[in-house]
Amino acid sequence: MASPKKKLQGLVAATITPMTENGEINFSVIGQYVDYLVKEQGVKNIFVNGTTGEGLSLSISERRRVAEEWVTQGRNKLDQVVIHVGALSLKESQELAQHAAEIGADGIAVIAPFFLKPWNKDVLINFLQEVAATAPALPFYYYHIPALTGVKIRAEELLDGIQDKIPTFQGLKFSDTDLLDFGQCVDQNHQRQFALLFGVDEQLLSGLVMGATGAVGSTYNYLGKKTNQMLEAFERKDFSLALNYQFCIQRFINFVVKLGFGVSQTKAIMTIVSGIPMGPPRLPLQRATREFTDHAEAKLKSLNFLSFAGLKDGHLEACG
Repeated sequence: MASPKKKLQGLVAATITPMTENGEINFSVIGQYVDYLVKEQGVKNIFVNGTTGEGLSLSISERRRVAEEWVTQGRNKLDQVVIHVGALSLKESQELAQHAAEIGADGIAVIAPFFLKPWNKDVLINFLQEVAATAPALPFYYYHIPALTGVKIRAEELLDGIQDKIPTFQGLKFSDTDLLDFGQCVDQNHQRQFALLFGVDEQLLSGLVMGATGAVGSTYNYLGKKTNQMLEAFERKDFSLALNYQFCIQRFINFVVKLGFGVSQTKAIMTIVSGIPMGPPRLPLQRATREFTDHAEAKLKSLNFLSFAGLKDGHLEACG
């Protein structure tokens, strides 16, 4: 049975795929990006080619090259590099899984196929099983995101007996707000030591209370340090401070959601905070507007999420 060198836990950044102005992948900044995550945000696990990484908008050859670059640049710096290999085509997903194993990734994840959909648990497991079997030495994670896939099979139901069919199964990324489903994933699987990774950043503290062992999300690219402070407070059982950090993070997310927030805007925010150019998204997504960028930057400053000068203390919002 595949087992990671250590359990995937703590924060996992869902990485952005940097692009040039003409829409090609900007591989040249990925090394700098790794260093930024580790040194500035304290994040040492990554989830590559997922939703935030526009994985399903990339060609198979691009996905392979992106995976290779993250594994290469992350060597001896990152703890775990998990590659999302899900695709609408079983054959493409298998090719990406096998490639991830060949380049030395630490795990693979798969989303439910969402055009011709699996209609029940058994059909979905059959698909996942076929992918996992092509990388039998790698830990396998299911990426549960029903709002995007339209596949409404409950995660708790999927986990029931899954290791009998997929012995490499190690856990899931749970990107849904259904805390009943997530809570039962935890409650029904105490003995299995699964990595149960919560995927709704603005509700992470709720996930931790329910028993999440870690979290995968886009905001950990630029709010990883603040979120790690929340995790540390939670571990110390200082729940009042942990809640304060969660509310602080929510203030920013709530603000940008009202402006319109998605992958395009995540790229713009990461560029502001890190100074590393993330470039535009790929069609059909549209570049974040200048108005969004200006408003987001002002909010980041007011919450003291940026290093900056010239803002009077009176305009700072109390955080942490």
